[in-house]
Amino acid sequence: MNKPRIRVLVVDDSAVMRAMLTAIINQAPDMEVVGTAPDPLVARQKVKDLLPDVLTLDVEMPQMNGLEFLDKVMRLRPMPVIMISSQTAQGSEATLQALELGAVDYIAKPRATMVGLPADYAQEVQDKIRAAFGAHVKVRRDAPARPAASAVTPPPVVSSNWGDRIVCIGASTGGTEAIKDVLTRLPENMPGIVMVQHMPEMFTASFARRLDSLSRLRVKEAEQGERILPGHAYLAPGHSHLEIRKSGGGYVCELLQTPPYNRHRPAVDVLFDSAAAQARGSAVAALLTGMGKDGAQGMLAMRKAGAWTIGQDQESCVVYGMPREAAQIGACCEVSPLTHVAERIMAALQGGRRMAAHG
Repeated sequence: MNKPRIRVLVVDDSAVMRAMLTAIINQAPDMEVVGTAPDPLVARQKVKDLLPDVLTLDVEMPQMNGLEFLDKVMRLRPMPVIMISSQTAQGSEATLQALELGAVDYIAKPRATMVGLPADYAQEVQDKIRAAFGAHVKVRRDAPARPAASAVTPPPVVSSNWGDRIVCIGASTGGTEAIKDVLTRLPENMPGIVMVQHMPEMFTASFARRLDSLSRLRVKEAEQGERILPGHAYLAPGHSHLEIRKSGGGYVCELLQTPPYNRHRPAVDVLFDSAAAQARGSAVAALLTGMGKDGAQGMLAMRKAGAWTIGQDQESCVVYGMPREAAQIGACCEVSPLTHVAERIMAALQGGRRMAAHG
């Protein structure tokens, strides 16, 4: 007996985008477009009538913008929503707001015409719809939490002389909110942090700025050859893999535009593999929510090299893909709810190499 197909409602004011998304979605055997809408007012009625499993939603539309409509949807009928975002500074800022409001993921609008679409664009759309269908969507009744760093009590700092310690974080679907949760719970007196979040170049710049405004840490996009400093967090830019390289008593960032790995650039595995080789038992790693398996093998390499490794637990993940893969292959020293990840990172740092050695 065939499984029911994923029912998708496409909401976009562009007839071209509606047609393109409909064609892409209907190509897949496990999903179908049950309706389209040119604006949120039409979409509101179609959500009631068609009861879709997943909604794709444009950010900029007439009558009511996508953020206003998303806010109403997540209050009245919470469901998996994927935002369709323009690859502009304004579009990336709006998309980050949408993720705060409860959207599961986003798809960047292609810069090419339908004729010139990248070959992997259709695959990305289909994969994200599948992940969204199985995502853990939280009911939101109040305004989205935007925790200022001062509003969250960080774990107590036992030591500030971190030597060659370093923290590595990887995430994908649901990761923008997960990384924000972790960073806003950490004190400013941290060893350097390096991070990979799957997202395009324009989005990583906006995301780094947003994290910097909310966290006690100085958060920025990583630059080629820059030294990794205490109290700083470095986000891989969307155009390059990020590796770390030992230099003196610390580390520097290395950016590579080598081919995508696990279909991603930046890839978590590339960062974690470099940490396994360069930092060994001096590193602590956290693998957060995300679809796929990127980061699992790299985390296993880190654990084998003596690092302490933390996987986010299933209940707190938006998509339990990457951390599940890591747990299944024995890459995690421990599994933790998202709200405790920062605390566990600090415990691992303060436990020193003895903790990693006996993990």
